[in-house]
Amino acid sequence: MKKTGVFYGSSTGTCEDLANQIAAKLGVPSADIHSADKLSADLVNQYEVLILGTSTWGDGELQDDWYDGIKVLKAADLSGKEIALFGCGDSESYCDTFCDGIGIIYEDLKDSGCTFIGNKVSTGGYNFSSSIAVVDDCFVGLALDEVNESDKTAGRIDTWTAEVKRHL
Repeated sequence: MKKTGVFYGSSTGTCEDLANQIAAKLGVPSADIHSADKLSADLVNQYEVLILGTSTWGDGELQDDWYDGIKVLKAADLSGKEIALFGCGDSESYCDTFCDGIGIIYEDLKDSGCTFIGNKVSTGGYNFSSSIAVVDDCFVGLALDEVNESDKTAGRIDTWTAEVKRHL
């Protein structure tokens, strides 16, 4: 298995919990799960695969821990690294910015030399009106809604992690 690090931004604990669930499914040890506010070039360089998770806040904004974290990633040499994205949002109250956070990270890193994995997640079965996390009719990563669709989370994680494992 390639050396894999999971990085999450979480204000309420939801994205952190999801990061731990995803890491467990992928066999990533707890020592390799980090808050995005701990991101550093040295930490990024330790991993071949980066699993990045964020919640979406306000009108489609990144979670606070990612503001400095994304700067670290943009300054790092991501050539040859594989990146998978996951995020959580509220598809009812914020149906027009659902999981925009992962779309922001994708846009910031798409020209960095990395390869995205787990980035063709079907929008079927989701109920939202708009998201910048949708490219070519698919989410650029795993979109989760713990507010309205928590009953679908385990299945969505299982399907997505099975795809991501093919690259590990």
